[in-house]
Amino acid sequence: MYVQRRIAAVAVLAGSVVLGIASGCGKSQSSGGKSAPASEGLASQAEMPTGPSAVELDGPAAAVRDWLEAVRTGNDEKATAMLTTLAREKTAAMNLSVRPPASETAKYEIGRVRMVGDDAAQVAATWTDLDEEGKPQTDEAIWVLRKEPQGWRIAGVAATVFPGEPPLKLNFEDPEDMLLKQQWLREEYRRRAEQTQQARKPEQPEPPIRR
Repeated sequence: MYVQRRIAAVAVLAGSVVLGIASGCGKSQSSGGKSAPASEGLASQAEMPTGPSAVELDGPAAAVRDWLEAVRTGNDEKATAMLTTLAREKTAAMNLSVRPPASETAKYEIGRVRMVGDDAAQVAATWTDLDEEGKPQTDEAIWVLRKEPQGWRIAGVAATVFPGEPPLKLNFEDPEDMLLKQQWLREEYRRRAEQTQQARKPEQPEPPIRR
């Protein structure tokens, strides 16, 4: 049960039923000027610039806010519109949804913004919801965005799944890779859970030697 809950929690951050963000989340397709990959040199939370206040949100930060609010309230149309054009096309072609269930108990905070060239950005954010015991569970993510003619749009995300390990990266524009990472993640959670259970088992005493 914990595995399923943990997958669901990080899936909300990923905005998908699958997890990760493939490195090289995609280059901007807008014309004019050289574009940099949005996930190039993906920064950690600590390396991101100072975050904006709630009243100053604009550009990439405002786009992430709109995306998370659409996810939280279950506004599927808005959530879909906040994805890049390629992400919408690819997921629709495979009949995949990148909109997790709404949650009235969820809260989010927009953090620091790091620009990658003129038309790509990384935005840190946290997502807090209640776990099975009713206690707050907070997860961090760095959203990858590109600037399209309609404005800033979500291309992918990087979220820490296993504490102390590199974040798992997900590219919304590559659904095949997302499905592979979903399968890997489930197997890895299962493997680690089994290891933990084995470690907690008391050692069986050796049977006495009969003479």
